[in-house]
Amino acid sequence: MIRNLAIVFIVLALQPIGAVAATCAGANPAITSVVVRGVTPGPSNQYHLVGTVTNLGSSGQSKSTLQFVDIYQYGVHMDNRGIPPLAAGQSYTFTYTWLRNPEAAKGSTTLDFRIRMVQGSDCNPSNGTYHVTL
Repeated sequence: MIRNLAIVFIVLALQPIGAVAATCAGANPAITSVVVRGVTPGPSNQYHLVGTVTNLGSSGQSKSTLQFVDIYQYGVHMDNRGIPPLAAGQSYTFTYTWLRNPEAAKGSTTLDFRIRMVQGSDCNPSNGTYHVTL
């Protein structure tokens, strides 16, 4: 009995943090990454950002799902990107080009990315945000 409990404890301890919480019963779109893929210098530097939304849930989204990733700077809505309905485990990549003053200090600006569900369901809305500091 003690040996069985020890094995269960070890197996659970070896699971990645959040692995159990990442899957829920239903569709679970999550912003899993946003990275800077390049910068084009100029009077205003163009930051080329690439983000990924993945359905971490146990089921696919309905064909009638209507969802966006909204992009904010300092709490001000700047833009959005439409995300198609995703099957369970499926990912979708979106791009965004952001203009920034070349004299801006490193680490002085944060962009916030948030999933906005207009139609459809999300069984874990807490993983629908991502922050990038430039």
